[in-house]
Amino acid sequence: MSERAAPFHCPYCGDEDLCPHDSGHGAWECSSCNRAFQLKFLGLLARGVVRNEAEGDGI
Repeated sequence: MSERAAPFHCPYCGDEDLCPHDSGHGAWECSSCNRAFQLKFLGLLARGVVRNEAEGDGI
C-alpha cells in the first residue's frame, strides 16, 4: 500500500467525508460520525494455502 492509498468510506458510518488525522500515518477522521480510525497494511496472503485447525492437519 502506498502513501497515496486512501479509504473510500468510513468503516463505521459509510460516509465519504474523510480527511487525514493528525495522529500519524494511515490515520483518518470522519466528519460525519466524528470518529478517527487508522489503516494498517498487514502483509500479503499466500494463495492456495488453506488452514483447517478443526481437523488438526498441523499446517
